[in-house]
Amino acid sequence: MYKLFFNLVFKRMDPERAHHLAFRWIRLTVRVPVLRTFVAAALAPRHAELRTEAFGLRMHGPFGLAAGFDKNAVAIDGMAMLGFDHIEIGTVTGEPQPGNPRKRLFRLVPDRALINRMGFNNEGSAAVSERLAARTPVFRTVVGVNIGKTKVVPEAEAVGDYVTSTERLARHADYLVVNVSSPNTPGLRNLQATEVLRPLLSAVREAADRSVTGRRVPLLVKIAPDLADEDVDAVADLAVELGLDGIIATNTTIARESLGLLSDPALAGESGGLSGAPLKARSLEVLRRLYARVGDRVTLVGVGGIENAEDAWQRILAGATLVQGYSAFVYEGPFWGRAIHKGLAARLRTSPYAT
Repeated sequence: MYKLFFNLVFKRMDPERAHHLAFRWIRLTVRVPVLRTFVAAALAPRHAELRTEAFGLRMHGPFGLAAGFDKNAVAIDGMAMLGFDHIEIGTVTGEPQPGNPRKRLFRLVPDRALINRMGFNNEGSAAVSERLAARTPVFRTVVGVNIGKTKVVPEAEAVGDYVTSTERLARHADYLVVNVSSPNTPGLRNLQATEVLRPLLSAVREAADRSVTGRRVPLLVKIAPDLADEDVDAVADLAVELGLDGIIATNTTIARESLGLLSDPALAGESGGLSGAPLKARSLEVLRRLYARVGDRVTLVGVGGIENAEDAWQRILAGATLVQGYSAFVYEGPFWGRAIHKGLAARLRTSPYAT
């Protein structure tokens, strides 16, 4: 039914408008107790065998919502209602910003992919902090907060910008992610160089520890799939050196070689980050390389091109403790999380890892 609805309605709409429409339905549904109870029972059944612990946090399962869908922390309970085991909000920047000019989101339907150049459009860390502080949770879920650089802040002042967001948001985060890998903020990916990344992560760690008493907020870094292999190794070594809690692999790609021949060449040529099925192979390759380097010393989160339970299972076999998705949600619809969990539970029961 969803795929029919997608082809008849969403496919004909501007992708960003369709996103906001779906978002509005989710937010409205979760406000009605009877509706949200019914939807959660149908779409978020719990599988005891999938219970997961990562960086000291207990979750119903390993499958979460990647950053980018809920930038301003307005639908955490709505996404938990749809079956996501953790919700990563953001990317949030130190100051509010509108993002890049529209049109900035494109569907490549034959490739089951998206291209976005949103540009970290969000309300800013102060507004998001206030929203998180005022939130009364309906569903128990883990909330990660993904932070990035404000576009107008010069590269040389990036550390201060991240620290500002950390001081405002760390207390509300179950875990914190430093995003240095979006292709849509000029100069951001330069921060992945270890000589720049080391002081940035150290400053964020110190700011989080100053801002939060009584617990240690897990700190992760999110990297790009376009890093050279030696740079992936360097980030892995840095994560071990600094005692980071996790690495998220990967963000979107600026490469287009993995696209098929079916999508409109004009769409395929749009600038921005490519996500979805074409990212699958490289994201998995980066994950395997990271695990070979860090083993179990750093928790790995696999994201990029995950469409079904088999994709998620392959990430787990490759060393991921958690997996995340976003783009396939556009194509699979609200039953996606349920299908992922059902498939993972079935694979676990027949695997050598079943207990």
